[in-house]
Amino acid sequence: MSAQPLQASVQALPTGTLITVAPTGAELAKAEHPNLPTTLDELVTTAKACAAAGAGMIHVHLRDEQDRSCLDVGKLSEAVAAIRAETDLLVQLSTGGGVTDSFEQRLAVLDAQPDSCSLTCGTVNFGDDVFSNPWSLIVELYRKAQDLGVVPEFELFDLGHVATMRRLLDTYGPPPNGRVHADLVMGVPGGMPGDAATLVTVAGALPAEATFTATGIGRTALPVAFAALAAGGHLRVGLEDTVTFAKGRPVRDNAELVERAATLAQLAQRPPITGSDARRFLGFAG
Repeated sequence: MSAQPLQASVQALPTGTLITVAPTGAELAKAEHPNLPTTLDELVTTAKACAAAGAGMIHVHLRDEQDRSCLDVGKLSEAVAAIRAETDLLVQLSTGGGVTDSFEQRLAVLDAQPDSCSLTCGTVNFGDDVFSNPWSLIVELYRKAQDLGVVPEFELFDLGHVATMRRLLDTYGPPPNGRVHADLVMGVPGGMPGDAATLVTVAGALPAEATFTATGIGRTALPVAFAALAAGGHLRVGLEDTVTFAKGRPVRDNAELVERAATLAQLAQRPPITGSDARRFLGFAG
């Protein structure tokens, strides 16, 4: 399949900041952080609080009754419907799951019909584990997202992942929304460092028409947030990525991280976008 030209007009996009909240993840245990939302009721309550605080999109991982990563399509569909019923947040499902989830389970996530999905563009050492994303899986996920009209957010853990994303776009054409939006995941042990110089380098390697969100893991959260806003990027925050609000002080809950991100966006004179502006930002029709 030959690539088609991207149709996005960056000039037409909202000038504010898209704040994505990643409230749960697949690694942090409930026992480590009691306010981690691991049930559907907790997730919906968190989504409502984060929407009120300034989030425009939620990045969803589910847990089973044993607090393990859960990629059950029925439960994912239920979660998508419940969040849509209670908030105007765009719902993004993780196709990464946990490092032990199978490729088949990760592909099936798209059957839950979220607004968006994460699509990791390469294998990376993830602490002591390996987060496996071979080219064949990347292609399958991308083609299925195109077929279903699910908007991918390209997850980039290292500079080489930008080259993979470009190869994907050149070979299989644009996303179903005609917009390229990436998430620079920074500060993972084994991935790119979470500092301003690296962010500027990776952002500069993106296609000219692309936009990006940046995620700083752990203590890199604030340096990455400041650098992203200065470079015209957007923000992802949440307990999936950060459990310490300040030195010696744990994060209260996900809404507290969204509130801080919203404050930074306001100071940068790029206030948070929600609702219809967030939809227009990611290229949804209507």
